[in-house]
Amino acid sequence: MGTVEEFVESAGLYFERLGLSRTSGRVIGCLLADTGEGLDAPGLCERLGVAKSSMSVALRQLEHGGLIERYRPPRARRDHHRLTEDVFGRAFRAKMTEFTAFAELAEQGLGAVGGHPAARARLELMRDMYAFMAREFPRLLDRWEAERAGVARPTVPPRPTRCGDPPSPAG
Repeated sequence: MGTVEEFVESAGLYFERLGLSRTSGRVIGCLLADTGEGLDAPGLCERLGVAKSSMSVALRQLEHGGLIERYRPPRARRDHHRLTEDVFGRAFRAKMTEFTAFAELAEQGLGAVGGHPAARARLELMRDMYAFMAREFPRLLDRWEAERAGVARPTVPPRPTRCGDPPSPAG
């Protein structure tokens, strides 16, 4: 099964491959597995065994990217950090701007290679795929948010009726 520590390390490696620092990825893993209401910077340093300066850089990177938020619990002396609401939906929406940039890069490449068929085919494929992603990803995320809202919506159990009574409007 694995331990929380192994999960946190795996998260660090995973998010490092996506372009974050390993420490930032470990912070995300730690906050995902946290059973409380978030952690303060010294607590994260202690859990992850990293220097205060490294933690400061990681927290700034994550906060700037909209992945975590800083808040102060009542009667606390330090700010705490927690994942933002729908952190992964927000992260995907932020990355969607890159789809347009890749399509534009492919257009630039098409202008540069002229009529060379093999190069044009690769660049057209790149352009078309990223244009498709730029068009379809927003719809996909909208569907996800609608599904998530449907799941999160509490269901009201039907009120009991007596035999022969019409069903209640809530039921």
